[in-house]
Amino acid sequence: GWRWGQAQGLPAPTSRFCPTAAASKVEVSTPAVVEVEVGDTARIECDFYVPGNGSYTYLDWFYVDRTHSPVRLCHVTDTGVLKEDTVYKERLSVGEDKALSLSKVTVQDARTFVCQVGAGSSSVGENRTELRVYKVPETPEIDPNPAGISVQNSDNSQIARCVSRNSFPAPNITWHKNGEQLQLQENQVKYTRTHESSGLYTVTSTLFAPVTRQDRDSRYHCTVHYWLRGQRHALESEKVPITVFYPAEHLTLQVVPSSALVKEGDNVKLVCETDGNPPPVFTFYKRKLDNDWQDLSRLTEPNSGVLTLHGVNKSSSGVYKCHSLDLDDMTELEEKVELVVNYIEGVRVKMEPSSPLREGDSVTLSCDAHSPVALDYQWRDEKGRKVAEGNQLFLTNLTFETSNNFSCKVVAPSVPGLEQSKQVSVAVQGKPRIVAISSPLYVRQDEVVNLTCKAIAFPRPSVHWNVNGTAHEYVDNQHVASNLTVRVSHDLLRAGAMCRVSNALGVSEKHIQLLDQKTTAESQGVIIVAIIVAILVVAVLGAVIYFLHKKGKIPCGRAGKQDITRPEARKDKIVVEVKSDKRPEEAGLLQGANGEKRPAADQ
Repeated sequence: GWRWGQAQGLPAPTSRFCPTAAASKVEVSTPAVVEVEVGDTARIECDFYVPGNGSYTYLDWFYVDRTHSPVRLCHVTDTGVLKEDTVYKERLSVGEDKALSLSKVTVQDARTFVCQVGAGSSSVGENRTELRVYKVPETPEIDPNPAGISVQNSDNSQIARCVSRNSFPAPNITWHKNGEQLQLQENQVKYTRTHESSGLYTVTSTLFAPVTRQDRDSRYHCTVHYWLRGQRHALESEKVPITVFYPAEHLTLQVVPSSALVKEGDNVKLVCETDGNPPPVFTFYKRKLDNDWQDLSRLTEPNSGVLTLHGVNKSSSGVYKCHSLDLDDMTELEEKVELVVNYIEGVRVKMEPSSPLREGDSVTLSCDAHSPVALDYQWRDEKGRKVAEGNQLFLTNLTFETSNNFSCKVVAPSVPGLEQSKQVSVAVQGKPRIVAISSPLYVRQDEVVNLTCKAIAFPRPSVHWNVNGTAHEYVDNQHVASNLTVRVSHDLLRAGAMCRVSNALGVSEKHIQLLDQKTTAESQGVIIVAIIVAILVVAVLGAVIYFLHKKGKIPCGRAGKQDITRPEARKDKIVVEVKSDKRPEEAGLLQGANGEKRPAADQ
């Protein structure tokens, strides 16, 4: 007969069969429970004992169907294994140790399997094993309530939903808040278990609970618990915040950037914030002179607590108010702030004396401005170079070359970027002074040339030439330059040109000399030839004196001086006579130091 036993509790470890001494029939031993994951191969061992150390006649493997009836899988004898025509025929195998193996296990394989051993016609024994199939669940997914939860809702509100997919058997789900497990009442959790067509389970757990304003910072997660080989395992979802709605209790209003640093021209934002969620409706006002309030809603960014003021100025200063209205409970809050716009105005420069300035005069420039903050003053010339600090600039011994334009730069050190400048012109008057002309100018007759005349003066002078031509004037502050294009005539080459510069204070003029390049070249050639001839004469004279000295005709000492002006006619004496065919003015080069002509013998 069959001996079906109901397995209870946790699975026990597998052990080999050990018969008792009093055994009188076949005894069979199989593990009470075998666990296997979906898709793996399950192996169920079968050990048996035949009394008297006899041999077995056959070994059959069965499974128990849903009607609790045995269905034989295979018949094993010494001659081989005979498989029955069942759903397991293609997936089962029997090893040499008579163990049953099932490949590609599915959740439908979770059932009882029986090993029956027969020894002759008198003794039959069997035992059973419960095959447990499991599938580790996927990591749970958590979805917080997308609509948000109000603290004013006294009932339990849906916090979040947790879903565990593709597990077998169905797992358990617990809820945690800020890392601690929640002890929930029956009405705070809703479970849904779905048996999929694959045989796996999808379990959904929904958490319901009241919330407080502190829960805006809370983090929730769920944990899926399942058993595997006698041990409890767990998988955690991610930790998520929830949206909590609560009325505002406090309101703040601030100026960005800080009011102490706001200057004219800045773009300023007044930011109004509350500690409520969702944000209330904000309205901005500015106090008018009559203490009434001006509505600034048109300047407010939609659905925000930000008031933007573009390009603020002195008139933007004042007291601003932010008013909030919570549409859920109609709570009203308000806050005020004072906006101070720093500015510099009324920059002016005074010049003393204010009468027209002449070259050599001195002048004092004074700069003044108004601002609610302390100011520094700097002076710069027309090239941007700083020339002095302080609100006064002293200029002495003025000339035309003195910088014509100065600027007073007013700076507020406590407000970065707040500065203004005022420019003043220092005009030094005087009669013209010609500073450059193109003289002397080497030209050729009938050549077209440019004559240049540059002067400096104030008031602006006029330039006149005493010759006809095409004139072009260039003016830069007190400087004026005139270029005259003319054709060189014989008269112009002989007389030159005159540049005349005049203004109301006087006249200056200068002559431009023109030199003929051809004549100049010939004169330079004559001079070079004369120099070469002179050098040759000196060289010849030096050679003659050196020759006479070597022959002993010229003694070295003063005491042995000989008179070579009257030589005796001896054969061993050499008389040198130099005849000159030069003109009298050229022959003068050979005169003595006293200006008298020497005799020919002395030469």
